[in-house]
Amino acid sequence: VICMNQAEKPVELQLLISLNRVRNDIDRQLARVLAKYGLTIGQYGVLEALYVKGDLTVGEVQRKIFSTTGTIPLIIRNLEKRGYIERYTDEKDRRRSMLHLTTPLGQAVIEEALPSSRQFVIEAMSSWSANDKARLLDLLKKYESRQQ
Repeated sequence: VICMNQAEKPVELQLLISLNRVRNDIDRQLARVLAKYGLTIGQYGVLEALYVKGDLTVGEVQRKIFSTTGTIPLIIRNLEKRGYIERYTDEKDRRRSMLHLTTPLGQAVIEEALPSSRQFVIEAMSSWSANDKARLLDLLKKYESRQQ
């Protein structure tokens, strides 16, 4: 691999590197926020998806939290062990496993963690103006729409 200085790198590569750095930085800081609640980012994502959307299949949760097929079983097992979620067989399709947020344990931990995590994300992006955020969101949606 040939190393290039910033001026030689195509702007697309510079953008990719910057996007990755921002995401990695936010993930590191968010992990610290969630650790206060005994949660990893993946566990939080599962709990939040179930809290917001209700019962979901394992595959639906996996897609919502952008997890790989290798990590989702471990995340689910750990949440089940802690009593935060339950798994049951879908009555309509017995091949599918459904996930359910338990009450009160699972619901309590997500309701406690949710405000802090959302506040962190808002603060992490506070240096951007409302117009900057709207423009960036438009650009990212434009990219996503071309992928579908």
